[in-house]
Amino acid sequence: MPKGKAEKPSVATYADHEVITPANNLRMAVSLVATKDPYDDPVARAEHALGQLASEFSGWMDAECERLDRARQQIKANGFNKASCEALFHAAHDIKGEAATFGFPSVAPPANSLCRLIEHTPDPSRIPLTLIDQHVDAVRAIIRESARPGVAATAETLTKKLRAVSDEFLAHVNRERPGYYEGISAPPLAPSDQPI
Repeated sequence: MPKGKAEKPSVATYADHEVITPANNLRMAVSLVATKDPYDDPVARAEHALGQLASEFSGWMDAECERLDRARQQIKANGFNKASCEALFHAAHDIKGEAATFGFPSVAPPANSLCRLIEHTPDPSRIPLTLIDQHVDAVRAIIRESARPGVAATAETLTKKLRAVSDEFLAHVNRERPGYYEGISAPPLAPSDQPI
């Protein structure tokens, strides 16, 4: 198909309905690269590049931890407001998302628990600062102690306790929202390798 000329959707009309088949313009999104090496593997190249950056991951995760701690300190100093709540949520969310890539998979569950706590509390200013401290301190400790043997088991135990306390708090603050807590506490539909 020539570039720049998009296909049009096709319409098949029947007595009681029509079937519209959208155009498949994906071919236009793919570019062919002429390479001299027929065994060139772009995925292998990407993994190699990622491997070269691996020495930086620890520093990047430390920087994310500092960002999370600054967000916590901002809340302690000035209380909850929209900006401070968003800063805490985004710092925890970024750590959750980067944890496995940066080689710290055990830190994702406590960061996820903090995100969940912020997201599902009707009024975040009611979240006890000690509960926020426990989550932030858990994330920082897991990253700090990541090289020690047995840290994954310790992190899992710690995360289960944090999750239990968070669930108890969420059940309490959502007691006037019928069915809400049950919806967020139900197990996921898809199985997961990570503990929640």
